[in-house]
Amino acid sequence: MRLSEVAGDAKVSAQTLHAHFKTKDALFVAAWGWRMTPESTRRDHAPVGDIRAAVRVLYDSYDADGDAVLRLLTQEERIPAVQEMAEAGRRWHRGWVERTLGPLLDGLSGAQRERRLVALVVATDLLVWKLLRREMGLGRKAAEQIVTEMVTSSRGAD
Repeated sequence: MRLSEVAGDAKVSAQTLHAHFKTKDALFVAAWGWRMTPESTRRDHAPVGDIRAAVRVLYDSYDADGDAVLRLLTQEERIPAVQEMAEAGRRWHRGWVERTLGPLLDGLSGAQRERRLVALVVATDLLVWKLLRREMGLGRKAAEQIVTEMVTSSRGAD
């Protein structure tokens, strides 16, 4: 889509878009952020320490937007704006895990805490969703149960 078409759809001039965003990449990042902000807000309301609820909220998100995010990630090496967004998303996910599953980190410090946090980030990653739901063809309930077990079993991984 051309910038002039985007401007027309937004009922502003292309010059207005350019003045506000400066580049197509900046416009793209803003549009993606606008699209994903409600989902981030919803995920932030997952009850802290409730593993099943957190996985359910996470899989609601992945079932709704996971395929689109995966398509976007295929462009990460080619488009710097996508790489920036992907890195920001990874940081956000790590922070979400740390906040939402924080009680699983209680009492740990240093390398032991970091190992458990990494295990939790991996267990709840979009690529695990892709493996379980898309590649293995598991139903939602089975996939959530497996991730819940992975997260819960991380307690004994020290």
